[in-house]
Amino acid sequence: MQELFQDEAYLAYLEEFITDSRKEGFKRVLANRTKHFTVVCEDVYQLHNTSAVMRSCEVFGVQELHVIEQRFGKKIDKEIALGAEKWVDINRYSNHQDCIEVLKQKGYQIIATTPHENDCMLEDFDISKPSAIFFGTERHGLSEEVIRQADGFMKIPMVGFTESLNISVSAAIILQNISTRLRHSAIDWKLSEAELLEKRIDWSRKSIKDIDFITQRYLENS
Repeated sequence: MQELFQDEAYLAYLEEFITDSRKEGFKRVLANRTKHFTVVCEDVYQLHNTSAVMRSCEVFGVQELHVIEQRFGKKIDKEIALGAEKWVDINRYSNHQDCIEVLKQKGYQIIATTPHENDCMLEDFDISKPSAIFFGTERHGLSEEVIRQADGFMKIPMVGFTESLNISVSAAIILQNISTRLRHSAIDWKLSEAELLEKRIDWSRKSIKDIDFITQRYLENS
């Protein structure tokens, strides 16, 4: 099945079953998608917060969300996500170490969102390196294991008495800032041609009823 997601003929076949406006919508949205930044939620207790973070990823063009479920089981809150689960790739991990190792193998630096003696303010964050932005629990923040392995630390500037924000609010503020700066930079942040093809096929499949029957008919006629 995986080879179908790099099959241009399969995409052309699928696009016969969706409207021109949807096809153009996919192209327009994907032109603004990135994997230069990715987001990680570590053991977020409140389900709706993870779902709201996913929605922010979709809104600000971050294609992948990673969810560490070491302590709390999860499922996506579709009412909060409002369909974002169809358009954002969600990767789940049973422990933080597996997540960190996968991300580092992909070339991401680990950035912890937490007050720290070596942190930097959001506006000073260097956007040039591919970065995995980690967000922790509502009550206790990120685990010591993540903090210990982080390559850098980031915080949102605050001038009031309150010392922290809800995770979903923090994620929205950070993603809006760094994604806007990224798109106004000379950094090569866009999806590759192979990634674009894969997502156009994925999204087309998710838009078609009886996709299994339609795919089987394509395979039989190929």
